Amino acid sequence: MGTERIKLTGREKSELWVEGVVTVILLLLLNFAVVVMINQMISASREWQSAIWTIKTTITFGPNSAHLWSWQYLFVGVMAIADIIVVYWRLIRRYRQMQMRHVIGELHYIADGHLNHRIRLEVNPDLQRVVTSINALVDSAVASMEEERKIEASKDELITNVSHDIRTPLTSIIGYLGLIEDKQYHNEKDLLKYVHTAFLKAGQMKVLVEDLFEYTKVRSQGTKLNTTTFDMAAMLEQLSASFELDAGKQGVEFEVKAEPTPLMMTADAEKLSRVFNNLVINAFKYGKGAKHIYLDAKQTGADEVVIRISNDGEPIPNESLSLLFERFYRVEGSRSKATGGSGLGLAIAQSIVALHGGYIYAESSAALTSFVMQLPLKPGVKLQKKSK
Repeated sequence: MGTERIKLTGREKSELWVEGVVTVILLLLLNFAVVVMINQMISASREWQSAIWTIKTTITFGPNSAHLWSWQYLFVGVMAIADIIVVYWRLIRRYRQMQMRHVIGELHYIADGHLNHRIRLEVNPDLQRVVTSINALVDSAVASMEEERKIEASKDELITNVSHDIRTPLTSIIGYLGLIEDKQYHNEKDLLKYVHTAFLKAGQMKVLVEDLFEYTKVRSQGTKLNTTTFDMAAMLEQLSASFELDAGKQGVEFEVKAEPTPLMMTADAEKLSRVFNNLVINAFKYGKGAKHIYLDAKQTGADEVVIRISNDGEPIPNESLSLLFERFYRVEGSRSKATGGSGLGLAIAQSIVALHGGYIYAESSAALTSFVMQLPLKPGVKLQKKSK
């Protein structure tokens, strides 16, 4: 946005006029006083008179040259130039003071709550740097305030979601335990059923609390990684082995591929293992009809590895892909489906990957649904997200 010239008020124009007139009068008085003083000095000194006469007789450009080049005229000419400079300097200084006054007025206007307003005045270069800094400071303050509002709204949303997810199983637990307390069961089979249901609901609450704790921990500032050097290929093999029993029950086969082998990297193995577990569990829960889960790691370049966890089950709708990593989001659109879960798993995964300086995104088609992680091979490198 361009700048606009300062519009001086009638009072400010009068101030400039008075400043100029007063300065001229003072300079004329000063010049007159200096001329009188020098004349008196010359009259009282024969040496000065001799020097002035020498100048008059030496510099000759015509009949009237001695008169034109008399010291009075030379002095008046020099003083006139000096006077013009002084008048210009004082007027410019006063004008810059007025510019500062207008800038301060703009600042008061912004301070009164007009935070969308910016100073667009055309001012001198020094003051312009100050104005630019002020505008940048206001932009930063507004951005911080907006971020603070988002954080507050996010906290409120978090409390609402957690309250909802805790209240549902807690209500069931209290209800079934109330039935037991009031002995409202017909036989031991009913009693065991009520206890078992309460136990399952308590387990759901435990998962939610643990995920919430993990989420806040990885999102907090100052979270540090406990890095070690390990073989990513071996980690993926161990991951597939740990889910071998579940895979057998659901008729799913794991396929692991790494390039090169071994694929050595330095990272927080425990936290990455948490990410991989979440993604594999999601593949079991939501990849309906899947026959394969693919674990693939490939080094690209000298400092980057791309890890894909894919399944060939039902695809994720395109409109849900960009929302997957929002906390408490579930594709099935319900907060109480049989799939369970806290809705925080992918948000935790995204935070852990970001802690490592990488990023994660999802791709889904009729053939494969993939969660793709791009991670640096060593800590301290922050990868820039490439276009998919």
